[in-house]
Amino acid sequence: MMSRFRIDRRRALGLAGSAVASAIVPLTGRSANAQTLDKVSYQTNWRAQAEHGGFYYAVANGIYKKYGIEADIRPGGPQQNPSQLLLAGRVDMIMSNSFEAIRYVQESAPFLCISAIFQKDPQVLICHPGVGNDTLAALKGKPILVGAAGRSSYWPFLKAKFGYGDEQIRPYTFNMAPFLADKSLCQQGFVSSEPFAIEQAGVKPIVHLIADAGFDNYNTTINISRKMTEEKRDLVQRFVNASAEGWAAYMKGGEGNKAADALILKDNPDMDQVKINFALNVMRTNGIVQSGDALKGGIGAMSAARWLKFYTDMSDAGVFPKGIDVTKAYSLDFINKGVGL
Repeated sequence: MMSRFRIDRRRALGLAGSAVASAIVPLTGRSANAQTLDKVSYQTNWRAQAEHGGFYYAVANGIYKKYGIEADIRPGGPQQNPSQLLLAGRVDMIMSNSFEAIRYVQESAPFLCISAIFQKDPQVLICHPGVGNDTLAALKGKPILVGAAGRSSYWPFLKAKFGYGDEQIRPYTFNMAPFLADKSLCQQGFVSSEPFAIEQAGVKPIVHLIADAGFDNYNTTINISRKMTEEKRDLVQRFVNASAEGWAAYMKGGEGNKAADALILKDNPDMDQVKINFALNVMRTNGIVQSGDALKGGIGAMSAARWLKFYTDMSDAGVFPKGIDVTKAYSLDFINKGVGL
């Protein structure tokens, strides 16, 4: 999946139906029946899953085509590094997060973030019930299974916020057997993934969404080259709008989800409908997509204030050096237009 700054499970650098959305038309006035569609490729950060559902919805239900786009949604995997693909020009856009966008500025790379589908980072800490681990604050000093990338992303936030120490860290190998065997252990995960597997194994876990404690990382972003935003501005806007419509419709549910889920299952034979349904439900109940900036600005919305807060928090925690111009990490030009409300 993967960029170096992607949170651990990804391991690397790391709406149809709405009155507003239905009123929006492609900026060029391109007809939905145009014979020639503009091709756009978007690389996701992992294998196809409900967490990518809005993009698949827009493909399966003709939303991209309505905007004059032939969208190529490319599933990620453990051996892929989306940022390297973007740098090499092998893909137009990638799914990423705030960490990576700020690294672009730090490393003078000509890329930036233009939309954030996930208002809340889905990173969680998972604990056994009935052992006193009912809050994130209660985990101070207790053993937690943390992967390598998490040590440079959410872990510094937890250290600064709750006084966690590195001595608490135990290696996480993406195997839940140690957690299941030891009630004293907590482990990392994604709210839409590991809790499901743990429940299937017979444990109803306590799940702490780190975003609810103030971890303001935007996730499932659209990251892109500056050159494309300048030279193909209209096409970029159409892709962002169509994606937002797809996400709003997918989160709402309905007959269109069947076609989207069918594409997900086709791209990822290891996925199943039960897990898709679980992930969609927890994304809804936790406000992963529809909360924060999105409640006013629409799907994909971002704010300069939140970017500054995130950078300040992370630089105070030692993740980034001081002095980075965080305004260069993102653009608000293509979002905050009410698409998907």
